[in-house]
Amino acid sequence: MLQATMSSRRESETLMLVLNVSEPPSLWHELSGSIRSSILPTRNRPSSLTQWIVSVIYGLFPIVHWARNYNLKSFKSDLIAGLTLASLGIPQSIGYANLAKLDPQYGLYTSFVPPLIYAVMGSSRDIAIGPVAVVSLLLSSMTQKIVDPLADPTTYRNLVLTSTFFAGIFQVSFGFFRLGFVVDFLSHATIVGFMGGAAIVIGLQQLKGLLGISHFTNNTDIVSVIRAVWVALHHNWHPDNFLIGCSFLIFILFVRFIGVRKRKLFWLAATTPLLSVILSTLLVYLTRADKHGVKIIQQVKEGLNPSSVKQIQLTGSHVGESAKIGLICAIIALTEAIAVGRSFAAVKGYQLDGNKEMVAMGFMNIAGSLSSCYVATGSFSRTAVNVSAGCVTAVSNIIMAITVLISLEVLMKLLYYTPIAILASIILSALPGLINFKEAYIIWKVDKMDFLACFGAFAGVLFGSVEIGLLTAVIISFARIIIRALRPNIEMLGRIEGTNIYCNMKQYPFAITTPNLLIIRIDSPFLCFINANFIRERIIAWVTEGHDAIKEKTGIEVTSVIIDMSNVLNIDTSGISAIEELHKKLVSACVQVAVVNPGWEVIHKMKLSRLVDKIGARIFLTVSEAVEALASSAMKQENSDIV
Repeated sequence: MLQATMSSRRESETLMLVLNVSEPPSLWHELSGSIRSSILPTRNRPSSLTQWIVSVIYGLFPIVHWARNYNLKSFKSDLIAGLTLASLGIPQSIGYANLAKLDPQYGLYTSFVPPLIYAVMGSSRDIAIGPVAVVSLLLSSMTQKIVDPLADPTTYRNLVLTSTFFAGIFQVSFGFFRLGFVVDFLSHATIVGFMGGAAIVIGLQQLKGLLGISHFTNNTDIVSVIRAVWVALHHNWHPDNFLIGCSFLIFILFVRFIGVRKRKLFWLAATTPLLSVILSTLLVYLTRADKHGVKIIQQVKEGLNPSSVKQIQLTGSHVGESAKIGLICAIIALTEAIAVGRSFAAVKGYQLDGNKEMVAMGFMNIAGSLSSCYVATGSFSRTAVNVSAGCVTAVSNIIMAITVLISLEVLMKLLYYTPIAILASIILSALPGLINFKEAYIIWKVDKMDFLACFGAFAGVLFGSVEIGLLTAVIISFARIIIRALRPNIEMLGRIEGTNIYCNMKQYPFAITTPNLLIIRIDSPFLCFINANFIRERIIAWVTEGHDAIKEKTGIEVTSVIIDMSNVLNIDTSGISAIEELHKKLVSACVQVAVVNPGWEVIHKMKLSRLVDKIGARIFLTVSEAVEALASSAMKQENSDIV
């Protein structure tokens, strides 16, 4: 009698513990908390306006933290890294501007203002900011579908700057509102496939400069590009361009190979693109090769970034398209930058704040769009050079930006005779790092559905367009998630002998069942309208099949069912109705039902819908407690039947 009383008291205490929890935070509370934590570095509420302003400054400008301990030794390291970075970044920036269908100076503008903004707002010590190949391709491939850059270069440039402005707005919003999950829509496998396909498309696009072709297709798919090259080879290509481009491409790749084999010579590989520009420019100037069909850059506008505030078009017929382009570029740019930043932060042993990175990237692109820059982000190749050169802080970005400014003011006239083929060879030399066969093979071995998304992105970019590739991969990824949500696992649990641990009997076949009892776990974080009926019907089928199988094997009927909901984090009204119908059907069949450890949101909504009242005291914290309580209840029932 005493034991039964104590058992009843324990059940009552457990029920009170499960039910008497505070209400979960509201949606508004979570959003406002996200904004506060994005801006304020600590959770402590400032006691005055001054402290609040200081906290905001510390949150938005990480430079305030490390600048106090900055010294001459660190500056020397950053100076060398910044100059090395500039020697690689200047020729790359000019080449990427050409890829974006913009004048060469716009690539240099993008390597001046955004790195300065990022240096004071970014949380990475290593990442190198500037234009990158993939984003340049994205902008050109999508914008030229709206406006032809050759027919109307002014409108085309305005659309690019407007898209950059929208990209910055989206990035800031992602950071402030903790919307980083939007970036996560592009899975690792998707990025591997997308980068591989984009690298091949970018390489094919460079055949225009490498062959000296005047008229080339605006399409980016492999079929259109190969057709354009085939036509050009029979009409208007110039072998001298190909000779110059291939010669320097081999030179750059050979020196890079030496730099990889001998780490101390990394600086040689980093400066080779700049050296190639200088040598090829001298070669063309001295031989007057431009008179014999060699395509040259010609005029590059000198001077500081001009203001482009008036070129941002927030009204008109193309605003929607600009916003769409900005959104896609924002996601791709953030994905690349955060992946690069986290990779090197892990190597150096410090944490990278993803939300602060989004805010920093957003502000730098907003400022860039107002100063004639297009979308900038973190570059893997330049970041690797920055780290190899010994950078200590983001001051290396400032040094690089100042070097670019000096180049804009002083050296632009010297680029008049620079052959376009050398820009193509510089871009081509940076592409092998984007194609990761080893990672694609690992994805294939680990997860075939993941590889399908990877291949979908690759094939979509290669044979369709950048948008088709991304859309294909996202659709495949979402289809996988939806299928998983529609048909979640319903697991039968058994006890590991000698313990109170209950686990999946398929995974652990040696787990033992409890007589008269079925223990079922719902392996889904959401019990909602898309899977509620499936879960209800599957559990009823399992109870019926389990009942018949156990009765046939042992002659014992199933009299109790425990539903483990510890994995269920949220529920909607359809889920509540499904649990209610399930409870009603099982109880009408004289089967006891117990629920174990529903999530915080779940138990709150069950209380609001009065489902708790219908279930009664059959809600427990652990499976072992539920088993003990139901066994005790069954024993009482047997004793009362005997009496």
